[in-house]
Amino acid sequence: MSGPLTVLVANTKGGCGKTTIATNLAGAFAAAGLTTALADGDRQGSALGWLKRRPEGAAPITGLDWGKEDGRAPRKVARLVVDAPAAMRIKRAEALIKLADVIVLPVLPSPYDEAATARFLKRIEDLKPIRKSRTAVAVVGNRLRPRTRASTRLDAFLDDIGHTVVTRLRDSTLYAETAAKGMSLFDLSTRRAAATRQDWSPLLHAVEAVV
Repeated sequence: MSGPLTVLVANTKGGCGKTTIATNLAGAFAAAGLTTALADGDRQGSALGWLKRRPEGAAPITGLDWGKEDGRAPRKVARLVVDAPAAMRIKRAEALIKLADVIVLPVLPSPYDEAATARFLKRIEDLKPIRKSRTAVAVVGNRLRPRTRASTRLDAFLDDIGHTVVTRLRDSTLYAETAAKGMSLFDLSTRRAAATRQDWSPLLHAVEAVV
């Protein structure tokens, strides 16, 4: 593989947790000792704002501003995570997908999110990298609360979308707590963080399997 392993976190539905997943993926790669860059494709700059809050001594992550146009990762970057904008035209989606080795697609337990996700998947399925299976699609159920009707309905939706559902991330206030400090679950050594990180293992294995 020439260039960095590139993970695109995308969905056209706003508020589905793209930035949370992108920052935690970048945090996981950096904590593993990999040279990591985080590209923020949203003009709101939420991912770059997270990087500005990142404390000294945390595993380093290079920030890239892709709010106006897509760029390239610096040399020697091993992992590039791209936080895609929500309101993304198909040409922008196609350009970003061409760069990606893996697309991580988060979806919340909500009928609005499920409908938007289904439409987005339908739009990108005919794109050449997806159609020819050059780019993997990893669907992630996000902010799930076990044994609730919403989670049960989302499970049924995920089982029927025709794409691999790699993991289901439980809802936790730990995500907001770490985001406020510019940190990820992978920067913490607490038992609570370790328990929450277990949900991420299938996703990280799926991403690394591309290598």
